[in-house]
Amino acid sequence: MLSADELERYARHIVLREVGGPGQAALRRARVLVVGAGGLGAPVLMYLAAAGIGTLDIVDNDEVSLSNLQRQVIHATPDIGKRKVDSAAARINALNPHVEVRPHALRLTPANALDLIDGCDLVLDGSDNFATRYLVSDACFIARTPLITAALGPFDGSLTTIRAHEKNPAGEFNPTYRCLFPEAPPPGTVPACEEAGVMGALAGMLGSMMALEAIREIVGFGEGLVGRLLMIDARAMRFETLRYSRDPANPLNGDAPRVTDLSGHP
Repeated sequence: MLSADELERYARHIVLREVGGPGQAALRRARVLVVGAGGLGAPVLMYLAAAGIGTLDIVDNDEVSLSNLQRQVIHATPDIGKRKVDSAAARINALNPHVEVRPHALRLTPANALDLIDGCDLVLDGSDNFATRYLVSDACFIARTPLITAALGPFDGSLTTIRAHEKNPAGEFNPTYRCLFPEAPPPGTVPACEEAGVMGALAGMLGSMMALEAIREIVGFGEGLVGRLLMIDARAMRFETLRYSRDPANPLNGDAPRVTDLSGHP
């Protein structure tokens, strides 16, 4: 049962036919792992907390710096030097005390990934490198946990949902992250954020869309992004959707699976 305070807090959700009381209760029961409390993770965490997600696990081993504040809106100037997970937890608690926050001030690794995912209903990956994205995706497949993953460039971004452990209505496995990106770009070909720059408001836009996709997945309305890559071009303010399918040669749920654990990750 939602308390009187929660009924008022989430009133604008509850009056939505697609959400209602049952949908809001589903959000409260949900436990979500957010990888990264930076440019994408900041708006994700703010909007999931505001929406009433019951438990938010946050994984990030970084500290807040002045250059983060141009886009990482969950942190503030007095938080400089603090651990990002602690700064984020404090902001979430101030926004919505009904949300339980579980901060993990560490880097996600092959040794801890499955333990961190265990018990979570959904994982949102806002990391900034391909190594972590592949690790999170493989771990979610092994743990049979849905994944929402996004990538941010200087003026572009992309977003998709991965349910590779499940089958589509035709009885075929859904595509994996490795179906979309079979191999990571060669080292040095994708410049880091500090080199290429990033439009702060774009991070907020894409992170908010990740949160919306998470809410849709938990409540269960609309058409999700499984097998669809949403791409944003902020220069032209253009949105495009690319459909992609399972690659029979992918090493996770392909015709000859080769990845059964996380030992192959560095």
